[in-house]
Amino acid sequence: MFMTKSELRKHIRSEKKRIGEERLLELSERVVDHLEQHPDFLYARTVLLYYSLPDEVSTHALLLKYASLKTILLPVVVGDDLQLRVYQPELMQKGAFGIMEPRGEVFCDYDNIDLAVIPGMAFDKDGRRLGRGRGYYDRILPLIPCKKMGLCFPFQFFDNIPTETHDISVDEVVF
Repeated sequence: MFMTKSELRKHIRSEKKRIGEERLLELSERVVDHLEQHPDFLYARTVLLYYSLPDEVSTHALLLKYASLKTILLPVVVGDDLQLRVYQPELMQKGAFGIMEPRGEVFCDYDNIDLAVIPGMAFDKDGRRLGRGRGYYDRILPLIPCKKMGLCFPFQFFDNIPTETHDISVDEVVF
C-alpha cells in the first residue's frame, strides 16, 4: 500500500488532520478502555506509558487515574536517547519538542517493568511499528524485556507497513 515510511507518515498526519482533535479524543476513550481491560495492563504493577501529544491516543486521564495505583514511568528525551522517570502529576515540565516530561526520579531497573505501552505513527498485524523517525524507542526498547504493547487509533493499524532491520516491533497492538 505505502512504498516508504515518509509516505505512510504523511498519510497518517493527513488522516489525523481530517478527523480533527475532538474526534481523536473520542476515539482515544475507546482505545484506552480496551487497554484498561487488557489483562496485561490490569495485572502490571510498573508500566511504561507516554504523555500523549494532541495527535496521539490521549493518555492524560489514564496517567492521572493510575498514578497512585501503579508505578507509571514516562520517557524523557535526553540528547539522542530516552531516559525513564517515575511519573508524578505535580512534577511535570515542558521538555524537548514541547512534550510534557516528568522531573521525578530516574528509573533504570528495566527488568522490573511489567508492561511497556508505546505510541507510534502506524502498526501492523505482525507488531511492526513506525515511529516519528528519530529512533528514540528503537534504542531503548531492546533494553526492556517486558511485553511491549502498541497503542494507536484504528486508522493507524495496517496489514503491513514498511520497516527496516533496526525498527523494534511490539508484541501486541491495542486500537
